[in-house]
Amino acid sequence: MTSPSSPSAHPQPARSLEAIARTRIVAAIVAVVALGFFGLTFANYWVTKGWVRETIVKSDLPLTSDTLYSEIQQDLLKPIFVSSLMAHDTFLRDWVLAGETDERPMIRYLREIQGKYDAFTAFFVSARTGVYYQSKGVLKKVSPDEPRDVWFYRVQAMHGPYETNVDPDMANQDTMTIFINFRVLDYEGRFIGATGVGLQATTVKQLVEHYQSEYQRTITFVDRKGLLKLYGRDYDAAEPDIHKRPGLDKIADAILAKDQGSFEYRKGGSTYFVNSRYIPDLDWYLLVEQNADAKLASAQRALVNNLVVGAAVTLLVTFLCALLVRRSQRRLENLVATDSLTGALSRLAFAVVYAQASERARRDPKSLSLAFFDVDHFKEVNDQHGHAVGDAVLVAITERLRSAVRAGDGLCRWGGEEFLLLFEDCDLETAWSVAEKARAAVIATPLVMADGTRIAVTLSAGVAQRRQNEDGDSLIARADAALYRAKHTGRNRTERAA
Repeated sequence: MTSPSSPSAHPQPARSLEAIARTRIVAAIVAVVALGFFGLTFANYWVTKGWVRETIVKSDLPLTSDTLYSEIQQDLLKPIFVSSLMAHDTFLRDWVLAGETDERPMIRYLREIQGKYDAFTAFFVSARTGVYYQSKGVLKKVSPDEPRDVWFYRVQAMHGPYETNVDPDMANQDTMTIFINFRVLDYEGRFIGATGVGLQATTVKQLVEHYQSEYQRTITFVDRKGLLKLYGRDYDAAEPDIHKRPGLDKIADAILAKDQGSFEYRKGGSTYFVNSRYIPDLDWYLLVEQNADAKLASAQRALVNNLVVGAAVTLLVTFLCALLVRRSQRRLENLVATDSLTGALSRLAFAVVYAQASERARRDPKSLSLAFFDVDHFKEVNDQHGHAVGDAVLVAITERLRSAVRAGDGLCRWGGEEFLLLFEDCDLETAWSVAEKARAAVIATPLVMADGTRIAVTLSAGVAQRRQNEDGDSLIARADAALYRAKHTGRNRTERAA
């Protein structure tokens, strides 16, 4: 007989008790999870309508709107950049200031711009003569009495550097075109004309049709009056005014009253959700609509059968979409913020940097100054050595300027061979000294290219200190005027602004 004190005494009852305890714990956990899962499943079933509504209104439609808006902006970046280069091109300005005696160089210039940058059209309108130059030749003379020329006089009077508007292109059979109209100023900041390029509106229409097909949503563009301007191939545009379209008529005023919003209306027994967004570049409203009934029914049928799979797929898709959007946004920010040749700030990014610096100077009053540099006789470098060497010279100049100033000083390539340096907490005299140091760093030794070519270049500069509440355009104009004096008093020097 086995002793009661033996280790093997009564093993079965002990193991049974442990097994029962483990089973009960597991069962309790399973019960809690099961009750929670099924409770959540049934709860989700009853709140599906509310959830679908939230998804459509706060996620699906805004995401479609944001993505389409981002792609439109990306499509407009290149034309804006090209128009900016044209407006600050010394050839264009010098040709106008020389009297426009021969139209052929201008027409050839516009034709080259159109071909090089794959633009739909390229143009220049002179403020002095009113002549409308186009890549195909002289188109017409603008007149304040001609309704189709209103845009030119609007550009002449506006304060910003450029505008985007949509008009028929007379030079291309009245094709609906998105124009980038850029103000052209002479070296003293006086308006001498308007230039720019055009992008076919069909490019945006193709985006609309792609997203309609991809996401089964209706996408339209309306102007400030609520009139249809752009829509997909299958859209019924018999009534172009949203104030008179069934359903939309009840929310039309609310849509046009603010820049962005979510709305809903009833039509034919169905519920429709609408996301609206104002696009300043086009002066249009982007409307994304979706019929909620079909999605509600499919969501309810799929909820019980595919909850787990749907949750996994949603998490995966959300992760991938977030990753893709983040990478796309970073690429877009880099494209906008950085000059592709030199790595300095771009012209568009400088406006943001200046606004931030101005705000800091407002909160904590400190001096803010600007230096405007221009490479002397840079055209001769391009003419003698070629544009590839000219580009290498600009890169080398950028590196020398950057090494001669503080890490926090904003270095921007303004266009062509022009550079800006923004100095925070820096008065006019200090900024002049730093600009002189930077200028001296560039001319200290000749630039040696990869092939051994030695090129000596000099810079001229103008320095200005920001006045209280002065905007960027005014500060740049004063620095530019000082640069103009430096150019006309011998070059290779730095002048202070008045």
